[in-house]
Amino acid sequence: MQDATTDDNIDVLILGAGIAGLTAARALSERGVRVTVVEARDRVGGRLLSRVAAGVDTVELGAEFVHGRAPELWALLAECEAQATEREGTLLREDGDGGLVEDDPQDEERFAPLEDLEDFTGEDVSFADWLATSAVPEEERPALLGYVEGFNAADAHIIGVRSLGVQQKAEEATEGDRAWHVRGGYAQIAEHLAGRVKEHGGNVLLNAEVLGVCWSTRSVEVETNRGILRAKRCIITLPLGVLQSVNSEAGLRITPEPAAILQARRLAMGHVVRFTMVFRERWWEQSRALPAETLRAMSFLFTAQHLPPVWWTMHPEAEAAPTLTGWIGGPHAKALEGRSAGELGSEACATLARVFSVDEDLVRASLLETHSHDWSSDPFARGAYSYVPAGAMDAPAAMTQPEDETLFFAGEHTDTTGHWGTVHAALRSGLRAAQQVLGEN
Repeated sequence: MQDATTDDNIDVLILGAGIAGLTAARALSERGVRVTVVEARDRVGGRLLSRVAAGVDTVELGAEFVHGRAPELWALLAECEAQATEREGTLLREDGDGGLVEDDPQDEERFAPLEDLEDFTGEDVSFADWLATSAVPEEERPALLGYVEGFNAADAHIIGVRSLGVQQKAEEATEGDRAWHVRGGYAQIAEHLAGRVKEHGGNVLLNAEVLGVCWSTRSVEVETNRGILRAKRCIITLPLGVLQSVNSEAGLRITPEPAAILQARRLAMGHVVRFTMVFRERWWEQSRALPAETLRAMSFLFTAQHLPPVWWTMHPEAEAAPTLTGWIGGPHAKALEGRSAGELGSEACATLARVFSVDEDLVRASLLETHSHDWSSDPFARGAYSYVPAGAMDAPAAMTQPEDETLFFAGEHTDTTGHWGTVHAALRSGLRAAQQVLGEN
């Protein structure tokens, strides 16, 4: 492994080889800008993490779905010649008596209160506070709370109604209610971007943890565990959770502290526990809880009475070994945080057996392995993805402002289009930062 020796022959340093950093690096290197991407991990992709599993093409341990039809992301997928399969199938839900029922995918009545927030002009309070004084019937509120916390990985007592309204409008504009899975792994787009950077003379330095950044006008010095790098400018694409710990005892140092760090502390990092179980067979099709054809087409499963409350399969993709992915986001994720993949899988066997009314031994005998990654304890992520608290709607835009034309910030948390927490938000932010460096924005 070659060390990062002191090098003044760099125009722009980019911290982080996630989608935002690699997108910016690719855009700049194609314009002849000398870039070096600095990444603490031994791989590119950031919170995209695709892993090969027993009998499975890939298992996603980070971002999985392509949400909607954001043109920038779909153009990149086409460039990579990546195939994306839309998630279709039956939606199953645990009813109040512990049985299973099939949802009507066209029934969106329970989400109508969220859609009504699109044109919200009142005080930006937390969703929980808004809901408590709303006209939403008491019996319908738990489902809305669960959806907001699970989908946004957010605390309903923190996330703002303004941001939810903006998000709803953004999703409608891009068909955000539709989701696709990238065959062969989402991480292939990060690997493609890294390859393009290198083809244009850029450098992607792995296993290089940033320890400190010292900067002044048009001069940046970055200390890593592999040496010191210098450049005229720097794009910082580190996750929000990492930025929020800057200049703390456990965080990296940035001197002087940029104004963007204060804005980062006004935002919030969401937490998620997700794990994927790989099975020998689709044992749930043996359940008598629902008709066989309904079980064969199962796409999503919602188990409000158990943890995790959300599950999905790979349907309608053909698969050598069937999988079930469990998901829990927001404050309730703490109940499962810190557990190993094996522990999560073992507990889930008992839960799933109860939900489908099958013998627990059948589920356990079919389980091959369980995969998970703890993003909250990962020092290079410190959480899953960002959301906007009440009163902080201006913070993402404030973070996009360059610091003395020397420091630039990108990442899904800097999105200004209402798509926080998505891969296409990260991609857009990288393009925006590159344009700022080039003086085109």
